[in-house]
Amino acid sequence: MMRKEQMLNMGWQLHTAGQPDWQPARVPGTVYTTLYENGLIPDPYWRDNAEKLLPLMEQDYEYRLEFDLPAGYETAPRLLLRFEGVDTLGEITLNGRLLGRTDNMHRTWEFEITGSALPRGNQLLVKLASPLKYIREAFAQSPVRGAEDAMDGFVHLRKAHCMFGWDWGAHLPDAGLFRPVVLVAADVQRLGDVLVRQRHSENLAELDLTVKNEQGAVPEYRAFLYSPEGECLFQGENCPTIPVPNPRLWWPNGLGEQPLYRLRVELLDGGCPVDAWEKRIGLRTLTVSRKKDQYGESFAHQVNGVEVFAMGADYIPEDHLLGRTSAERTRRLLEDCKAANFNLVRIWGGGYYPEDWFFDCCDELGLMVWQDFMFACGMYQLTDSFEATIRAEFADNIRRLRHHASLALWCGNNEMEMFTKDRQWVDEDWQVRDYLILFERILPQMLRELDPDRFYWPASPSSGGSFDDPSSPDRGDVHYWDVWHGNKPFSEYRKFFFRYVSEFGFQSFPCKATVDTFTLPEDRNVFSYVMERHQRNGAANGKILNYLQQTYLYPNRFETLLYASQMLQADAIRYGVEHFRRNRGRCMGAVYWQLNDCWPVASWSSIDYTGRWKALHYAAKRFFAPVLLSCEEEGWLTDPNPMNWQHFAPRKTFRLNLSNETRCSQTVMVRWTLREADGSVLRREEQQVTVQPLSALWLDRVELPELEEHHQYISYEAEQDGRILSEGTVILSLPKYFQYRQPNLRCTQEGEWLTVHADAYARGVEIQNEDETLLLNDNYFDMNAGTKRIRILSGHTRGLHCHSVYNIGREE
Repeated sequence: MMRKEQMLNMGWQLHTAGQPDWQPARVPGTVYTTLYENGLIPDPYWRDNAEKLLPLMEQDYEYRLEFDLPAGYETAPRLLLRFEGVDTLGEITLNGRLLGRTDNMHRTWEFEITGSALPRGNQLLVKLASPLKYIREAFAQSPVRGAEDAMDGFVHLRKAHCMFGWDWGAHLPDAGLFRPVVLVAADVQRLGDVLVRQRHSENLAELDLTVKNEQGAVPEYRAFLYSPEGECLFQGENCPTIPVPNPRLWWPNGLGEQPLYRLRVELLDGGCPVDAWEKRIGLRTLTVSRKKDQYGESFAHQVNGVEVFAMGADYIPEDHLLGRTSAERTRRLLEDCKAANFNLVRIWGGGYYPEDWFFDCCDELGLMVWQDFMFACGMYQLTDSFEATIRAEFADNIRRLRHHASLALWCGNNEMEMFTKDRQWVDEDWQVRDYLILFERILPQMLRELDPDRFYWPASPSSGGSFDDPSSPDRGDVHYWDVWHGNKPFSEYRKFFFRYVSEFGFQSFPCKATVDTFTLPEDRNVFSYVMERHQRNGAANGKILNYLQQTYLYPNRFETLLYASQMLQADAIRYGVEHFRRNRGRCMGAVYWQLNDCWPVASWSSIDYTGRWKALHYAAKRFFAPVLLSCEEEGWLTDPNPMNWQHFAPRKTFRLNLSNETRCSQTVMVRWTLREADGSVLRREEQQVTVQPLSALWLDRVELPELEEHHQYISYEAEQDGRILSEGTVILSLPKYFQYRQPNLRCTQEGEWLTVHADAYARGVEIQNEDETLLLNDNYFDMNAGTKRIRILSGHTRGLHCHSVYNIGREE
């Protein structure tokens, strides 16, 4: 018989073990979300509820379901129960018979129930033990340490580490059946493994198939390949290779299209199909190029032979409560990435491996995925049982994800090589030994067997492993945090020419409407108890104010402070990315920390928990533009001496740079203008410039000793065929000292378009509606006196208002 599958997603109940409090439960779902949806607990994200609700996880919980076998299942040769995500410590029984125990949320668990299932009235029970008790007892027995933001013992449990707290996450270690439970009716034979490898030559791609059954033998099978439009291109039996003449190649966003072919493999028994594997694949080559050069060694994604500058951000789990996630929510987030010109997202190693739908979206949108294995900021004890479960975890996820066109590389862990080298959490020498065995023996060996063509990187950051200067600026990838954690000014970025920056970031507060979702009016002060409960990075609110003091006047209103923090964040990351892109070739990646939030919190995200774009995400759309005109200025921000010292004499110069991250040469008109604060023109120059594909071109330095830095500024733009591709402004004093004129900003609407009117130079123009749900094709932008047209992408225009940096410190 052909394999059949039935989701068991209806009729579940949940209760606290030992209590008579059975209640309806969603599956997939979690304990906290079930209790909240049934009105038994308040919103975990409201004020300080997260801390108050933590003791609930001292309890054990049980899910139960009564189900009947669907028609035809009772005669199946085999019946199985598949649990695609159990969080985490489960004991599973069917009709009183123990099927097995689970200890790893990152695995798929499958149990044979042939002969144990009844036609009607099956009783399925899943008991979930307290994760808090488990890590407390494990830590007492073996006090292996990790990130101090998380709870002691988190490294002992294969559960998303950030559930136990992080410097942006709450203490909310939920539990549940967070992915589907599936009843499977199968033949005696089933597919065990289908590995697809690609070979590319001129005008030809060849797909090499390795097909095995559950026993590891090569079975009889039939393969089909369909074009992106659904036309059958190939059909054959027991064929080790499928030729694809004139393949349509998959490219990252901005470099080409993302055609996806459909490959189907059917397991045959007597010529009849009894099981099938079907996936969408993209035809491409994708690796990381590492070549010795004059600076050290390069590190660049190479797609179809082309070295690509990585532009994107680091992704964390989308919600503390996994019962609130959905394919629709993930798609919106990833579409927001594409809209901001991303070509890559990095999956950080302290969460969990994303669902299939995440990778499906990345395949479709052209977003390469840097996939960490789920290890972060801690030490791990490689006992026999721990090794057994992580080997199963690796096999499950490698097999599940390896066919995706978007999967760019596997990475062993987040930040553990550098911390192990520095003995950050190392108490015993065996911990160093276990690190090397896990990340430099077990993982690469398994990948050579299960995904042999994918690039593997042992850690992030790393220079290649073996504790060989893992944070070297001249090799591999780096995490750079001197701007923010080190309190260095934004200009510090320009001192470094990293080969690939996979983490760097700057915090801001979320949007006011998002703050309203977790505060009362009396909480709306950034140093209040509730606001600091929603700020997990120590004294970070004070750090934001420190950077604010360096840059802007002091805001007079809470809402203006939130806005100012977002402007700071956008400027900080822009300062770094533009510098890295100007040095394309030496640097080949700018991946900022972080894309999203898992609850409403002050953090490094560019999109807050509610999905609202912060100023940073709009800025990312501009600084990740395929053709970018940027300015490297010399002024007050770049002078090493304080203003009141004798030798404070900042230069007044700038250099423009045109970066081209497309596969075609670009000819543009580059124009710069020296202006007064009222927007009037003092000097203008322009020149036609051609920049080669996948390169960056410096223009000549301009000296402006006569510029009056407190009331004159420079605007610049790149125009092609009457369309502005990239534009910006630069001030040579500090923004807080600039003598802005009142721009009298106002908006008029005509259909889906807004026209912004300004009477003078306006920096950081924010346009919003009354509930901050407005999404525009540009926002938080600089504009000269005049008008600018902005397109409405979604949201209403009730209560429309706009303001700019001029308003910081001037609002009552």
